[in-house]
Amino acid sequence: MSIHIEATPNPNAMKFTSDRMIFEGNSSISVMPGQTSEHDILNDLMKLDGVDNVFGFQHFITVNKKPDVEWDLLTKQIEETITSYGY
Repeated sequence: MSIHIEATPNPNAMKFTSDRMIFEGNSSISVMPGQTSEHDILNDLMKLDGVDNVFGFQHFITVNKKPDVEWDLLTKQIEETITSYGY
């Protein structure tokens, strides 16, 4: 299992893609500050210091960070969280 990380046109967003299906179906899932989801993986990502919101669809999760946070440490924490769920 591996996670592929790629930049997006938004400098505050990164896309984390798995080689396995994370979310079944054709509906996307967004979690904004103050919200929770039925998907524990998204709730755990929202708990990371510096994460602003998350968006998930099938094989990927896009994480938006707060503007004053650097990707260096946050990327590793996000990847560890996703891989802890077996992706």
